[in-house]
Amino acid sequence: MKYAFFDMEQPGEFDNAALLRRLERPQGKVDAVLDTDTYNEIDDQFALAYLLLSEEKICLQAIYAAPFGNDKAETPAIGMKKSRAEIEHILTLMGREDMKENVFDGSPDYLPDEKTAVDSPAARDLAARAMQYTPEKPLYVIAIAAITNVASALLLEPRIRDRIVIVWLGGHALHWHDNHEFNMMQDVAAGRVVLRSGAAVVLLPCNGVVSAFATTEPELRENLKGQNALCDYLYDYTVSECSARSKVHCWSKPIWDVTAVGWLTGKFMLDELIPAPIPEYDHRWAQDGRRHPVRYVYHIKRDALFDDLFARLRGER
Repeated sequence: MKYAFFDMEQPGEFDNAALLRRLERPQGKVDAVLDTDTYNEIDDQFALAYLLLSEEKICLQAIYAAPFGNDKAETPAIGMKKSRAEIEHILTLMGREDMKENVFDGSPDYLPDEKTAVDSPAARDLAARAMQYTPEKPLYVIAIAAITNVASALLLEPRIRDRIVIVWLGGHALHWHDNHEFNMMQDVAAGRVVLRSGAAVVLLPCNGVVSAFATTEPELRENLKGQNALCDYLYDYTVSECSARSKVHCWSKPIWDVTAVGWLTGKFMLDELIPAPIPEYDHRWAQDGRRHPVRYVYHIKRDALFDDLFARLRGER
């Protein structure tokens, strides 16, 4: 069977057998890179730590600082630089100075259109690194930010499409009333490039799916406080941020980005194959049943994933 798709230049077709194999969750240890806007909020720090503490399943090859802009960063370039500094801070807390040489600056801005890459050390590294892999042994790209760096790498070197699997936390659930999600809305053009490329994509929607992966201050205190320097940092930062931003005393906080790592670390999710959805510029999903398949996560096994996360952060696994 063949599916229609739209590549970087012209419409075409591809045999889906290899794509379907790449869309299966891998059974053995895999190589991966992480694309992260780490300073944006607290969940990226959890995800980076969880990834580094899951070495029996994932071998982290590189970390890419992603752009973002909000009240913490006036421009995407500032957000990217702050994210790089926070990546290095987490590596220091974990005693992983060895990984710092594999941290790369990402894009200083979002895609200007759907045909033009934003050149950056991260995009160039991903384009070159992925070419060392094969369709049978792909590189896993864990993307937990605006997907600018990944889209740019695909535009710079379209041949990596068949050599990568992109696990992206982006957009809201297809049943949600809009698609105005932070990672997606910052660079809709990049989302469109990735989801039309024919690359293997595992899509984790935020509201309506990953929003179930939430924790509270008492749970964090019970599981992290006083365990080690990293646990104390994650606990203190999360409680401080949530207490300051919440309008109610009884808050809960989704630790969104951990789920993208969790798709690779264990059987913590339910998912299905669907035609690749189309991100529209008016922040909604469009759908076309003729599109190539992606793997769509529709349920998170919340308790099991938190149990694994907390145990690893405490150094018990």
